[in-house]
Amino acid sequence: MGTLLRFRQLTDAARTAQIVIGSDVGARRPVFDAIKQFLADVAAERNPAPTGDDELQLAAAALLFHVIAVDGVIDQDECEMLRRVLARRFDLDPGQVADLVRAAEAADAEAVDLYAFTSVLKRRLEPADRERIIAMMWELVYADGTVHELEDNAVWRVAELLGVPTRTRVLLRKEVSDDG
Repeated sequence: MGTLLRFRQLTDAARTAQIVIGSDVGARRPVFDAIKQFLADVAAERNPAPTGDDELQLAAAALLFHVIAVDGVIDQDECEMLRRVLARRFDLDPGQVADLVRAAEAADAEAVDLYAFTSVLKRRLEPADRERIIAMMWELVYADGTVHELEDNAVWRVAELLGVPTRTRVLLRKEVSDDG
């Protein structure tokens, strides 16, 4: 149902409730419940909750996007590496990758911390797969040829939240930097 139509129905219901109910505050409760439900429905229409593999892909992509954006400069090499890494890891075609990157950028912009993403990955991935996420992050960090301290710090924080040991994180960094 369209948001505008729902809003009109809600305002009509509120007007009717005021006329019928008058000053009986306890009887107004259904109106407040209807308003709460309306707002929840509008939020759900704008931000449908991802499910299954979509949730996993979005969480990983948002973290990967975060690491290329954290230094305030997103260059073409980083964007290209992000697209390649996502296509390779999730076996996506270019259109799917583009959609995922847009969703990841939006999710990263809305996030107040990294836990929303890392909790999904920690819950759903085996330790070896979580280590692959860290390796992918290092690939992105080295994509532009410069390791910014904020990128390094972001990888460290994500690794800690994913339960990837410090030694493993450092070894993954060395492997990626030696390959590049």
